[in-house]
Amino acid sequence: MSLDPARVLDLDPLLDDPDTRIVVCCGSGGVGKTTTAAALGLRAAERGRKVVVLTIDPARRLAQSMGIDSLDNVPRRVKGIDDSAGGELHAMMLDMKRTFDEIVEAHADGERAAVILNNPFYQSLSAGFAGTQEYMAMEKLGQLRARDEWDLIIVDTPPSRSALDFLDAPKRLGSFLDGRLIRLLTAPAKLGGRAGMKFLNVGMSMMTGTLGKLLGGQLLKDVQTFVAAMDTTFGGFRTRADATYKLLQAPGTAFLVVAAPERDALREAAYFVERLAAEDMPFAGLVLNRVHGSGAAHLSAERALAAAENLDAEAAEDLESTAVENLDDARIVDQEGGKAGLRNSPDTYGSSESPASDTSAPDGFEGPAGSDGSDEGSPAATDSTDATDRTDAPTDTPPHGHRTVEQLTAGLLRLHAERMQLLSREQRTRDRFAALHPEVAVAEVAALPGDVHDLAGLRDIGDRLAANRPELPETDA
Repeated sequence: MSLDPARVLDLDPLLDDPDTRIVVCCGSGGVGKTTTAAALGLRAAERGRKVVVLTIDPARRLAQSMGIDSLDNVPRRVKGIDDSAGGELHAMMLDMKRTFDEIVEAHADGERAAVILNNPFYQSLSAGFAGTQEYMAMEKLGQLRARDEWDLIIVDTPPSRSALDFLDAPKRLGSFLDGRLIRLLTAPAKLGGRAGMKFLNVGMSMMTGTLGKLLGGQLLKDVQTFVAAMDTTFGGFRTRADATYKLLQAPGTAFLVVAAPERDALREAAYFVERLAAEDMPFAGLVLNRVHGSGAAHLSAERALAAAENLDAEAAEDLESTAVENLDDARIVDQEGGKAGLRNSPDTYGSSESPASDTSAPDGFEGPAGSDGSDEGSPAATDSTDATDRTDAPTDTPPHGHRTVEQLTAGLLRLHAERMQLLSREQRTRDRFAALHPEVAVAEVAALPGDVHDLAGLRDIGDRLAANRPELPETDA
């Protein structure tokens, strides 16, 4: 199940190229974007690049895997990497509100910045307004690029329902804040002077009165104050979003679409590939995570299931045959009478001495096997033990909870059949994507048995990304 060599994505030349300054890992949620970004950052750093990885993942897996207690809005150097080639690795996590605050503080004097930062509408907007996270991610990317402190920036895009949100949300937010409604709301604050106010007095009073009733007078005032202050501070949100958007289109930026070999994830990947092409974004290729493989691919699911059914039938016949033999065994069905009565005798349990300890029976006691009181048949404990031993004697039937070799083998064959069916589904999904986008180069990463939680795991992922190493050696059919 290897890829066509013409479509294999070679990532080392991309990471080694000094003209590559930004790598954006994008895709739908839950496909391994954060791990891919961290692994690429580590590999590039150990090959001599000075790298910063910007993540927006709230799970903080990146910090844990890099051995950092916590990440924040300030890049922190990662220790423990192989820096023999002169590279460095730094990591940071986007703090959405702090990034927004930094924009205000950088473009406004102290008094105006305080007005904006304390504005209730601004506080709500910066804390979680729709699209703010994506907008701030692009803002932070622009800040890092402007500092020119790192020669490679790797961005892990925000986790979202749709991969397209990363491209759409900043423009939507900018359009909303620079849109007609917001401009109309801010008109009273901007008009100034009696002439202007007289000219629009009646109409604006009616409009703001109606909106005040709908939105609340204080909210309307907060919006007007906020937008007026922001507009005079740095000229509008849409302009800034457009500037960062152009940075993503510039030479030196490369987009990697990350997906898993699942229908929904690859559908999102296909949409993103088409959108990147439509927006003239520099697209490098597709990273396909969690690809399953098998060292026994020559054994099909159908053959494995057929063999399992045959083994189950043989095991059932063997068990039935063994049960019949056990029923015919005299050791189990033919027990001597009277032993149970003797074992339950009150004299036996009422005496402090074992019957087997006396050589003669007590006066007046007649043994069940003879009336002369002889030793024959009198040691009840011994006979009781013998009867129990005979009852518990091992048979050819497997103990409860144990399986025969045939049953275990059949179970393993069914597991293999499920694995081969999974491989078949993944291959069909990849084939459909390849048919739609034959030009897309792909790097595959095998599914791992556990999560990546340290630098060694990230290094292994990077090796697999660069070499397209399969999970197990392939076997010829």
